[in-house]
Amino acid sequence: MVARVGRVCAASLVCVFGTALAQGADQADLATINRIADEGFNRSELPLTAAYLTDRIGGRLTNSPQMREAERWTQQQYRAWGLKNVRTEGFEFGRGWSIERSSVRLLKPRIATYNAIPVAWTAPTNGAITATIVVAPMTKVADFEKWRGKLKGQIVLVTQPDTGGEPLVAPFVRLSRDDIGRYDTYKQPVVSMEEELEKRLERGRFEARRDEFLAAEGALAWVRKSYREGGLVHGEGYQHRRGQSPKLPGFELAAEHYRQLARLAKTDAVPTLELISEVRYHDEDSNAYNVFADLPGRDAKAGYVMAGAHLDSWIASDGAQDNAAGSAVVMEAARILTRLGLKPKRTIRFALWNGEEQGLYGSFNYTERHLVSRPPLTDPARAALPAYSTWNLRWPVTPGPDYNALAAYFNLDNGSGKIRGIFAEGNIAATPILKTWLAPFASMGADSVVAMTTSGTDHVPMSAVGIPGFQFVQDPLDYSSRIHHTSIDSYDHLRMEDLKQAAVIMASMLWMSAERDQPLPKRPLPSKPLQTDPFEYEVETPSP
Repeated sequence: MVARVGRVCAASLVCVFGTALAQGADQADLATINRIADEGFNRSELPLTAAYLTDRIGGRLTNSPQMREAERWTQQQYRAWGLKNVRTEGFEFGRGWSIERSSVRLLKPRIATYNAIPVAWTAPTNGAITATIVVAPMTKVADFEKWRGKLKGQIVLVTQPDTGGEPLVAPFVRLSRDDIGRYDTYKQPVVSMEEELEKRLERGRFEARRDEFLAAEGALAWVRKSYREGGLVHGEGYQHRRGQSPKLPGFELAAEHYRQLARLAKTDAVPTLELISEVRYHDEDSNAYNVFADLPGRDAKAGYVMAGAHLDSWIASDGAQDNAAGSAVVMEAARILTRLGLKPKRTIRFALWNGEEQGLYGSFNYTERHLVSRPPLTDPARAALPAYSTWNLRWPVTPGPDYNALAAYFNLDNGSGKIRGIFAEGNIAATPILKTWLAPFASMGADSVVAMTTSGTDHVPMSAVGIPGFQFVQDPLDYSSRIHHTSIDSYDHLRMEDLKQAAVIMASMLWMSAERDQPLPKRPLPSKPLQTDPFEYEVETPSP
């Protein structure tokens, strides 16, 4: 989840729209855009929405009690604003999980409290675990043999210690014109050998195999190092399916504290830790739920357009930039359009996705339920993987009931930075239309349509099957440097001026795509591609 020009005629907007009209191209609906801007900037409810999702509900791990509350509250808000057909759609996900209390303390050679968090879906400690540590880095199955018989009764540090280092670049960034321009390069798709995909999938299964090994060896718990500096922790974990929960408690420790333990372990003062993880599994309902609401269109045969963001988050903090920000923008766009009493030609649908953080579960489920179907995999191991892992292995692609009905999809999921433009996602035919629609927002810094494709969030399933699905270019701010998934992803780091701008642009793009005579151009329904380099040799890499 990251973010990323084409300049319009600089003389005046008259030049832009006069040329567009002369060529029979799309015009922006300037009068409605002014109304949207007035409502979005002067009577915004976006801060209240974002604060409720973060301060009141908090981190929204899929199928946790907090996520259930977010599913309930967002529907309530949509109904209060006058949206129609407010509903959820469920799909199989697995267990919920939540943290009630946790702590990591150094007891010997001195007392200290460490920055740490239980790893999602790991087991509780059932009281306090007190034990010495052993530094036993494990990144592949072959590493297990080195530690066999040496881990019983100990807390195992599984990450290779490093020396760390102070950051060398500023953590807060606004994009320059040159930065955005670098995104405007069309890259041809590359299809490589399927064997390499298999190796990547096997590496993804390593976490479960390591947990099983440590439990069999009698280890009491395991600890990994945070992948960011500055005392930040994340706590991501992926073993959420019933029957596949980790056997041992697992923790993530701040990088600085992890290195301290590793240094002490090299001395005659082997550290003793106290670990407490009071966590709960929630098995009342194994379904996760996407939330939908509609602004009905006046032409039932015209189809619909859609905006979406993922409502779920990790729980080291409150999931503000990732992705209460995008969810609040989508909800505010719904509020603005409804409050103005607009009656679009096409229905405008607002989606709040679930399970994005564990593998785009919600948007993939919607795509396979409504837009296209792909045959199931016959290999049980592959079939058990998230859809995004095997999406490009399942051919052919068959259009579903809504494939021709969905005219456009717009996604927001790169923090709270202002919109600077839009990724065309390889849809070169849509580029001139999008440029015209963005032209009125040049003074707000948002006038760029760039060719680059992006990955890692909920437009991907739709864009991959030819739907005009787009992610916005946003200023990164400190999203990737210190906020994304971390223990400081709270309301305080949201930029409300930027989010209000994003909501105005989101509402405007939805309105114009809903009113357009024809749907935005689709890319072809994909068929199985040939390997890009037919002379490629498989590169042997060590197995996990």
